[in-house]
Amino acid sequence: MDSHGLQHTMAEQGNVISRRQVLAHGADDDFIRCRLRRREWARVHNGVYVDHTGRLTWTESAWAAILFYWPAALSHESALRAHGLPARLPERALRRPRWTTIPGDERISNVLHVAVSSTRRLDGLPGVQLHRTRWLPTLVSSTSGLPRVNLERSLLDVAASALHDFEAVAVLGDACQCRRTTPRRLLEVLAKPSRFPRRQFLREVLRDVETGTYSALEHRYLTRVERPHALPTGHRQRRVHVGSTVAYRDVEYVGLHTVVELDGRLGHEAALDRWADISRDVSSAVSGDTTLRIGWRQMEEPCRVALAVARVLRAHGWTGQLVGCNVDCPANS
Repeated sequence: MDSHGLQHTMAEQGNVISRRQVLAHGADDDFIRCRLRRREWARVHNGVYVDHTGRLTWTESAWAAILFYWPAALSHESALRAHGLPARLPERALRRPRWTTIPGDERISNVLHVAVSSTRRLDGLPGVQLHRTRWLPTLVSSTSGLPRVNLERSLLDVAASALHDFEAVAVLGDACQCRRTTPRRLLEVLAKPSRFPRRQFLREVLRDVETGTYSALEHRYLTRVERPHALPTGHRQRRVHVGSTVAYRDVEYVGLHTVVELDGRLGHEAALDRWADISRDVSSAVSGDTTLRIGWRQMEEPCRVALAVARVLRAHGWTGQLVGCNVDCPANS
């Protein structure tokens, strides 16, 4: 028996190993039974074992699910976690695919997402959500560690599964803003022949992200305030110097001395963030610019926001015509 090889395999797999791998290293079922009887190992799933009897970590649970369904890989939210991306989109905000079954009463927040070949017929495990695909071999990341679907495909899968548009925008915008990927790479994956719900919507979102519209609130301002009401096109994420520091303005109407800062719930809650916001506003005011701060509550009335922005723009010299987004829009009056 290759004891060194067996230990090396377990170490690479987060202390988890399958019966198939044990046999490949020259051991047998008696070896497994002995380890279980001595409580050196514990059975996680049928034919999958871990080298302790305590509570499993997330990584150990992920390896156990992958080895049980092998060949398989983490997908969706679980893949993003394996890639080291913090999940901004809660599990409860994801649709459950029609082909998925989650046995028992497991809480959705504990679900592991696992991709398998669409040609296989498999029994479900508690807490594991299966996603079937015809392109599994081409999707798996070649890096070491947990087998997982590549970053771009995982991001698009999560965005396509989101219940709300602003959640899909947040997933894609966050990944691009922290420079883990680019809109161009995501668009290339989106163009490949594959099943993507809301493909056209995702394509439009990524084109907006290319312009600097990273957050869900920024995207909503662009698509519900600026464009439908024919406001001038603002410059997104324009770099400016505030004292000795660098800041980025969400939307700046250059030449019209108007800045729109879009404050979503995340990123503007802490006291230090608020003081940073105030410092930027003071700097803008000193340079002759008017800053409008718009949050989610104001964005519930996009037509009213458009009227307010247009009023400030006109005070700074805008001569354009505000357009109503529908027959009932107050901009028509």
